[in-house]
Amino acid sequence: MKIIKKLGLIFLAVFTIIVFYFVYGIYINPKSPKGNVLFENENIKIEISYSRPYKKNRLIFGEADKEALVPYGEYWRLGANFATSIEINQNVSFAGRPLNKGKYRLYAVPFKNNWRLVINSESGVFGFNEPDYSKDIMAVNLPVNILNDELEQFTIDFVESDSILNLRMRWDNVEVIALINY
Repeated sequence: MKIIKKLGLIFLAVFTIIVFYFVYGIYINPKSPKGNVLFENENIKIEISYSRPYKKNRLIFGEADKEALVPYGEYWRLGANFATSIEINQNVSFAGRPLNKGKYRLYAVPFKNNWRLVINSESGVFGFNEPDYSKDIMAVNLPVNILNDELEQFTIDFVESDSILNLRMRWDNVEVIALINY
């Protein structure tokens, strides 16, 4: 009976350490800190939540056989940890297509010259798992712009110009922009 008790305590201790390790790494001190970007004016509010990984001298975009962190032609959650989410409080035109207000999952399939940016009805899920593709609402192909300077940390932001809002995604030497009309 004492051996069973000791084994139970050892199992409980190991389990607790493993749970703490994952909670600490994802929530308390993530290697890819959480980022939130908000655009708001009197007409509209758009909020994006994502995690912001660092380059750390790695090949970011490229072929899988060259060990790229984000291989061409494969699902990417647009960051790290949890799936990237976008929440919009009114109907908009997203990259030329109508998008109803709501909260969505945002992900990409990067290629060398363009990204396939996808809006999916799932939200609040862990991003490591691929989405349920049957819940994709829209997919748009956006051209890749090559930057002169490398950006160490993945960054999503908004750039407004004359009532046109650009959703800008940048990392390494790559920039992709989606237009949002409201």
